[in-house]
Amino acid sequence: QVQLVESGGGLVQPGGSLTLSCAASRSIFMINAVRWYRQAPGKQRELVAAISSDDNTSYLDSVKGRFTISRDNAKKTMYLQMSSLKPEDTAVYYCNAELTSWSGRNEYWGQGTQVTVSS
Repeated sequence: QVQLVESGGGLVQPGGSLTLSCAASRSIFMINAVRWYRQAPGKQRELVAAISSDDNTSYLDSVKGRFTISRDNAKKTMYLQMSSLKPEDTAVYYCNAELTSWSGRNEYWGQGTQVTVSS
């Protein structure tokens, strides 16, 4: 069973940068669509960024120009690069991906990683 393992979260000052990673735990053939969500305390989970299988990207308006979504099939890893971070970016971030493996094409979720933006 493939799992997505997230890393890269932490505490950062306003204006700082972080890169979140989401790695597939077992051999896969391809990373198809990828989405990053976040959920702040007391709020609903929201879609932050997405990349389709043909590399079309989309972003939440509030993160446009600051966040970049990408994937590396050779490394079985997906990324969310975040810069110019603001306190309102504080949340648990989750990766969600459609992967093609020996099990076929399936959707997986990461465990979540905490991002805290504070001085």
